[in-house]
Amino acid sequence: MTSDRPDADATEAASPGGRPAAPAPDRRSRHAFLVAAGILLSRLAGLVRTRVFAHYFGSTDAADAFNAAFRIPNFLQNLFGEGVLSASFIPVYANMLARGDEREAGRLAGAVVALLTLVASVLVLLGVLTTPWLIDAIAPGFEGEKRELTIRLVEILFPGAGIFVLSAWCLGVLNSHRRFFLSYISPVLWNMAMIATLVAFGSLGQTRLAIALAWGSVAGAGLQFVVQLPVVLRLARGLRFAIDLRSPHLLVVVGNFVPVFISRGVVQISGYVDALLASLLPTGAVSDLTYAQTLYLLPVSLFGMAISAAELPAMASALGSEDEIASQLRGRLDAGLRQIAFFIVPSAVGFLAFGDVIAGALFQSGQFTTDSARHVWATLAGSAVGLLATTLGRLYSSTYYALRDTRTPLRYAILRVVLTTVLGYLCAIPLPVALGIDPRWGVAGLTASAGVAGWVEFTLLRRTLNRRIGRTGLPASYVARLWASALAGAAVGWGARMGAPAVHPALLAVIVLAPFGLVYLGGASLLGVPEVRGALRRFRR
Repeated sequence: MTSDRPDADATEAASPGGRPAAPAPDRRSRHAFLVAAGILLSRLAGLVRTRVFAHYFGSTDAADAFNAAFRIPNFLQNLFGEGVLSASFIPVYANMLARGDEREAGRLAGAVVALLTLVASVLVLLGVLTTPWLIDAIAPGFEGEKRELTIRLVEILFPGAGIFVLSAWCLGVLNSHRRFFLSYISPVLWNMAMIATLVAFGSLGQTRLAIALAWGSVAGAGLQFVVQLPVVLRLARGLRFAIDLRSPHLLVVVGNFVPVFISRGVVQISGYVDALLASLLPTGAVSDLTYAQTLYLLPVSLFGMAISAAELPAMASALGSEDEIASQLRGRLDAGLRQIAFFIVPSAVGFLAFGDVIAGALFQSGQFTTDSARHVWATLAGSAVGLLATTLGRLYSSTYYALRDTRTPLRYAILRVVLTTVLGYLCAIPLPVALGIDPRWGVAGLTASAGVAGWVEFTLLRRTLNRRIGRTGLPASYVARLWASALAGAAVGWGARMGAPAVHPALLAVIVLAPFGLVYLGGASLLGVPEVRGALRRFRR
């Protein structure tokens, strides 16, 4: 995580030939801010959706069935979706735009979406036909009505996953043209469709409500795709929906696609291993994992994904000699790492210290009780172990993708999955028995073991890239200042919690988290962290 580089604000650097390593910090921050703003709105809608879901389903069998069912078609979405297209399509498409070859870039975009549509359609059909066998492989602990409901839900949800793949193609085109906000705010429509379904059909029994919710998800996926399409068609000039296998650019995209596809596949397998192991634990474990991941992914998306998504097309557009490109990448990477760490360190400390307060404020209602919040806290605390490594690793992976190197991240992703699987099993199944605690707490072992594996992957990504483009990383003194400020904030927040009266969970969150955040910002400012000024300036704007 740290390096022995001088503690300087690396927001700009110059190449040996005098070429700026990055655009003005305001422009770079603006792009990241637009991504973060879109993600924030969509995640807030997602949190509302999850809260409404928790109200109607809690941690019941129907909740476990829906959450497990959604993971299966989501596998297809993630394999062909945003992550893979960002790594394989955006670097080629954005570089063509940077060179002024817009018409040929449009032809490439059309060929990619045509190929995606064909492959995704075949896989959706196969997925629907093989659903019963998929359930046995993914959730072997489900039996009887719970298993039958999961099968029914997967059959409904699979077509929606195919639509999400097309939405990811829209995102790739929009991001390459620096149109970040629309692509990341469009999931709000999907979340709103599901919320409307829950409210409209909430009086139904849980089984019928789960089926209605699955159909609402498919409708929302369609809305998410349709709202992006007009802008994409206007930007992608020369768009032709034809697969031309003679195109060298398409062959490069496909060549990049295969290792990234495998890389995303093994990462998804890791997530499914977690779900499989959680299905072997008592009722509620799968839902605990889902609720915790909803919270965990919020800072990952807002900061890790936002900055990585904004930087990838800019990194891929870098022109010049090899040394000039390396200098540009180092400047952008180091500046992005500082921005990510500034927000992620307090997020990790907040999850560890106040996970139950956060879970209670967002989800506690109806079937979701105080006991449910405590279980989510334990799961969330395990996730916090690898939160910083995961988000920093995203930016390192984007740098590899900008260099058209998709195989190095693949190797380390495979190692991460192996570690996650072995450690996850040991920590989730035999460890709670050995400690004599409720087996349901084993789900926290799943997330903690994944965090350890994430640190191993991040360390390898950084070491290998440093050999290629020069030393990168966060100064140790900078990281120490962030952790000192966050821990001071946690101490003040915990004191506020101890002195707080019995109030609604949402009000308790304000009493605890407000002083935590203010002390963190104040401490970081006193310790000379320059990102405080930038964050406050963007907030005022």
